[in-house]
Amino acid sequence: MNRLLYYILYIWMYLHALLPFRVLYILSDMLYFFVYKIAGYRLKVVRLNLEASFPEKTKQERLAIEQEFYHHFCDYFVETLKMLHISDEEMQARMQFENVEQIKELMKDGNSVLMYLGHYCNWEWVTSINLVFRQEGKILGEIYKTLKNKAMDDLFLKIRSRFGSLAIAKQDTFRVIVKLRNEGKQILIGFMADQTPAWRNIHYWTPFLNQETPVFTGVERIAKQTGFAVVYLDMEKIKRGHYKATVRLITDDPREEPENNITETYIRAMEKTILRNPAYWLWTHKRWKRTREEVEAMQQQK
Repeated sequence: MNRLLYYILYIWMYLHALLPFRVLYILSDMLYFFVYKIAGYRLKVVRLNLEASFPEKTKQERLAIEQEFYHHFCDYFVETLKMLHISDEEMQARMQFENVEQIKELMKDGNSVLMYLGHYCNWEWVTSINLVFRQEGKILGEIYKTLKNKAMDDLFLKIRSRFGSLAIAKQDTFRVIVKLRNEGKQILIGFMADQTPAWRNIHYWTPFLNQETPVFTGVERIAKQTGFAVVYLDMEKIKRGHYKATVRLITDDPREEPENNITETYIRAMEKTILRNPAYWLWTHKRWKRTREEVEAMQQQK
């Protein structure tokens, strides 16, 4: 049944991917009306998040962010479908990478790089960075959370590996990275580190978007154990269907960084990106569903 569902979904998505962008954006506008105006998909969560993050803004200002977010969210969906049928040339014209020389310089002496990014703009398109490195023998990968539905998991893996990137299941992250390092492979691994860690794995809290927030420290721990350099990918939406991502160095010597400094630097950079244009972040997630007191009480009972 999973295979049958996979093929049904794949055919449906591929047929949509054949459509030109101008048609896909008409479908996106129609989807916006249904998702936002009729279904109100996670609207309560979005409004609570925006109100807590921007208490200084008026209700009308937050409403404008909310509406722009849902427009972008629907664009993200159709743009992701398009990955099933888009040429390398068109992808490179629409997804531009700036300062990639920084990564090349860091990898010049055989080192590898860990790359922070967030659920901002169209994060799925970031896998096209592989087109920049395809002739250099580097392994580019991303960490992903396995979906419960096998058909959907297989489908998204196909989309995310469209440009040849290696998809690494979250639970296998450290094992795979160490294996590749031991094999002498140079790797660039992307981490989506702007979501809530499982409560058992919360070790660090910091102010983020006006709220005390638990954050992932796993990327920093991996960097300190391996010595891999760390960068941040700062994304911008230039116009509909066009993005720019700029590589910014966090550290080329993680073992010398004070504890939590790498994590803190990323969080401050991610916050700056979001504040530049809040509508392009993924506001539908329950980012602040537990307080520090609740988490610490749960950890003490463990």
